[in-house]
Amino acid sequence: MGRVTVRRPVRRISATGDQRRPDALAAEEPLELRVGGKALAVTMRTPGHDVELAHGFLLSEGVIGGREDIAVARYCDGVDDQGRNTYNVLDIALADGVPPPDTGVERNFYTTSSCGVCGKAALDAVKLRTRFPPAGAAFAVKSETLSGLPDALRARQKVFASTGGLHAAALFTPDGEIAVVREDVGRHNAVDKVLGWAVLEGRIPAPGHGLLVSGRASFELVQKAAMAGIGLLAAVSAPSSLAVELAEENGMTLVGFLRGDSMNLYTGDHRILT
Repeated sequence: MGRVTVRRPVRRISATGDQRRPDALAAEEPLELRVGGKALAVTMRTPGHDVELAHGFLLSEGVIGGREDIAVARYCDGVDDQGRNTYNVLDIALADGVPPPDTGVERNFYTTSSCGVCGKAALDAVKLRTRFPPAGAAFAVKSETLSGLPDALRARQKVFASTGGLHAAALFTPDGEIAVVREDVGRHNAVDKVLGWAVLEGRIPAPGHGLLVSGRASFELVQKAAMAGIGLLAAVSAPSSLAVELAEENGMTLVGFLRGDSMNLYTGDHRILT
């Protein structure tokens, strides 16, 4: 498995002086996802929880609906210049009867760590239809409970604490319990890892959980939540206009600027109890 952090020398200039010292950086490496031996996508990610990432990616793309749809996930041989396995190629074998991804899921070239929908082969494939409509999710949470979640998330961001360079995502319950936290250089990868964890735990669909993200709420993150049947997405930063439109269309609750004791409710405010 690749390293989660990398040590590099850095020259630091500040009011107190000029010094050279080692610095911890968040690792970023490519991961090629294959289905049945056929290349499907390459994403730039932080190594770790790759099997979860693959399950979450295939769920959010509508390829699978649960853990029973995947027969096996295995790393392929991929070596560096010293002959060591890089663990950067993961092949997924779908269960019997599960149709392979259509061409709309295939990515042109690669997915960067900052964009979850760049390079789609067909623009029509960007907007997917969920098999677990989130509008009926009876999830509700008190506003004061929601307000405490960003600090609880930050306390569990171990790699961010040492590098300052990772996004995070978490699933939480109505009483504010955080079920799982995952970090990654790509915010969409962090969400895929969280959703992949839920797939492997048999918790999909997940109408009894909310999704919390450490950055902004973009279109692809709302879409991923919808594909998992999650009715509430809360973000520490701002949503995009298309994210709000998609949340409203799917009957979801979208919370932005969740900071301290304040928040903006863009859609579905009936799930926030005051």
